[in-house]
Amino acid sequence: MAFRVLIVDDNRLMRDMVKRSVELSGLEISCVDMANDGREALEKLRAAWYDLVLLDINMPVMNGEQFLQALRSDLALRDTLVIVVSTESSVPRIARLRELGAGFVHKPFTPEELIAAVRALLARPPIASRGETP
Repeated sequence: MAFRVLIVDDNRLMRDMVKRSVELSGLEISCVDMANDGREALEKLRAAWYDLVLLDINMPVMNGEQFLQALRSDLALRDTLVIVVSTESSVPRIARLRELGAGFVHKPFTPEELIAAVRALLARPPIASRGETP
């Protein structure tokens, strides 16, 4: 399965670094696209299908937590795989993100850590079939 990946981060350099890690991860990738914030990411997701979102937390306009809440409340998008890629260290905040069905990888990370997080998410049933409501 070739993944269509959306990288969401307000820092261009970080988006490029995450893209490079994706390319080195060994995942079969058909497309990598980028967004500057959560609002732009939602627009892109509503216009085209992405299998995986790699999401920063601290961004202007719409932060990663707000994006994830909006994504999970959208029936067409709610099962999209999301991995938070962040320097965030707040245990309660990370727990909230995990409750919303996101994986988590701390920056800086290795391609191996990224692929492990993707595999862990793929092993879980979709949110809709778990009976969760955001």
